[in-house]
Amino acid sequence: MQKKTSDEVAKEVPIPKVPAANKGAVEFLSLIELKEIKYCIFGESLVAISESGETTGTFTISVEETSYSPDDWDEEDLYLVRASSKGTIDGIPCTTSITGYVTKKLETVEQHKKESVRFREHPVETRTHVVRRQDQLFVSKTVVERDEEIHVDTFSYKRAQLHGLVSESANFLVMRVMARRQAVPQDAIFLAFGIDQHICPCTYSSLGIQKQKVGKEEVEVFVIERVVHSMDEVPLCWQFYFLSDGHLSRRVQVGSPATMVILQMPILIDTDEPDPRPVFEKIPLDWEEDVQLYSQFLDRKEELQASHATYVRRHPELRALLADFLQLLLLRKPDDVVTFAAEFFAPFSAERPPCRSFRSSDKPSPFRNHV
Repeated sequence: MQKKTSDEVAKEVPIPKVPAANKGAVEFLSLIELKEIKYCIFGESLVAISESGETTGTFTISVEETSYSPDDWDEEDLYLVRASSKGTIDGIPCTTSITGYVTKKLETVEQHKKESVRFREHPVETRTHVVRRQDQLFVSKTVVERDEEIHVDTFSYKRAQLHGLVSESANFLVMRVMARRQAVPQDAIFLAFGIDQHICPCTYSSLGIQKQKVGKEEVEVFVIERVVHSMDEVPLCWQFYFLSDGHLSRRVQVGSPATMVILQMPILIDTDEPDPRPVFEKIPLDWEEDVQLYSQFLDRKEELQASHATYVRRHPELRALLADFLQLLLLRKPDDVVTFAAEFFAPFSAERPPCRSFRSSDKPSPFRNHV
């Protein structure tokens, strides 16, 4: 790569051929649901332990929901991921910080990464900025020595080439989902950023369930190994140990003298599953055989009989009216009893206008059809 001073304009450098994620990786990312991710939004903190057992640093991760507006115009709801590692290696202070904005589909729209090694006479800091603009992803890498930019690389990728890309920010969410499922997609090849920030193949594999002592308690943890296969460098390999709810209990980077661990058990996150709807079996109803229902029937029957008898006693004209109707019905013996009853009771209707007491017997009835 070509070296530049801080006064020179950074030019886009050629990049190697971009590998492709396979179908299994792309499908895995596309099938992660929002209801799974909502249980992965939390913060956690670990400590760095050296090979001699001394505490040499800290490691923190936080995920929260936020709004992102790159141009102060259109806002998008996504996840803000922050990770920070601080410690010393052989007495030299080292820090790494990552801040990333990840969409609901686990695509990275922007990420800032800063790595620094504070040598006493020669501090070095590497800054990497990744940002999505329309159909491209732009990457800028800057090396700063003694507060002076001495090396700047910029390159870009077409978004169509990056299906299956899992950035450092998105990686924390993806692995929490895997840990909660306690399953890793088999033979899936993802994409990730390598040491030089070029796109490289990345794989996840399950190392199964293991036992880990946390404080005075021994717990089961699900172990995931992540490997970034750099093109020209030694592969980067990490082993992540997760509790059942996605909390990280241990992290080991192969070749690093420090191990990240938790000192005490966190409060595990429960999944709010709705109670299943009750199922009531249909029971055949035979009220005559049911003592309670039959008793209710008899009580209601007696209540109605008493009510009806009271009404008849209070209205003696009812008996006289029905007696007149039955007497005339038996005398006439009509073929159409319903029409005869309608004509008999019609004069008593409150909705009909009053008529003369004596009317012609041959007047047509409104209740009969006339041709």
